[in-house]
Amino acid sequence: MLRHSRTRVALVAGIAVLALAGCAGKEKKPRIAYEERPVELLYATGADRLDRGLWNQAVQYFGEVERQHPYSEWSRRSILMTAYAHYQGNDYAEAIGDAERFISLYPGNPAAAYAHYLKAICYFEQIVDVGRDQAATGQALNSLREIVQRFPRTEYAADARLKIDMVNDQLGGKEMTIGRYYLRQGDTLAAIGRFKTVIDRYQTTSHAPEALYRLVEAYLTLGLAEEAKRNGAVLGYNYPGDAWYGDAYKLLTDKGLRPAVEPTGQRRGIMSRLPFVRDKSKTVKPPEAQDAPSATTEATPVAEPAQAKPAPRKRKGLLSRIPFLGGSDK
Repeated sequence: MLRHSRTRVALVAGIAVLALAGCAGKEKKPRIAYEERPVELLYATGADRLDRGLWNQAVQYFGEVERQHPYSEWSRRSILMTAYAHYQGNDYAEAIGDAERFISLYPGNPAAAYAHYLKAICYFEQIVDVGRDQAATGQALNSLREIVQRFPRTEYAADARLKIDMVNDQLGGKEMTIGRYYLRQGDTLAAIGRFKTVIDRYQTTSHAPEALYRLVEAYLTLGLAEEAKRNGAVLGYNYPGDAWYGDAYKLLTDKGLRPAVEPTGQRRGIMSRLPFVRDKSKTVKPPEAQDAPSATTEATPVAEPAQAKPAPRKRKGLLSRIPFLGGSDK
């Protein structure tokens, strides 16, 4: 009898622990109460929350549009707007997932171009400094190039081209960082490999003059005078006014290898380095809707989620830019 009693006590205690664990694991974000509402009102309310910078609330309302009206035109629009809200809230993984879902469901829709673009921007904004892993950088570059190739005449491609230059500069900077490290460690051959990569793949970036100088420096270290002279000549021909050429010219002259081109100045950085900027205000907005619902649609007011704290306002008039997602789906 005592054994059965102990078993029942243990069982009750286990249930209590599971109940507490379940409560602890519940989402703490306030949720809107379920209530069947007109689709136009739900969508307009979500767009209003975007205007006010309430990204989580916007996601919830657009989610309700999809849940309550899954086969409507509004549901299709809501997928893209949910992606945009997640992006604005810096929830890049969710935004990428939303964009990919839209592309999968509606690959032939005109707004699919924007879904591709938003996905690329999410990767772009996750790029870290050159001293860390550049996985997101490669993903960003591939996605941005796809925008330019598939939608070359769009405003998305124009913005993508600018960002491709920034990404290439970032990747070139990564190679330079590794190459300098190898030089410091005395691994000259490995360093040469990195500097050659910059010249071969990122020759239009701001790192090219230094890469050529480092090749001159490395080849002189190995006693390969002709290779050093050749790279010095390339540096002098392309960047005669850059301070890196001034340094290379001095190195070569000290070794009796005077280049044919005289330095024209000591202006470091004749190729100005592109600033790597993550500015959401520069991101192209979703395409404008021709028949966007009004936020003042006459219907029962929608209750605010409890204890919601408004985020800083970043956009005005977003409702006028709600995407128009008509057209073919395939």
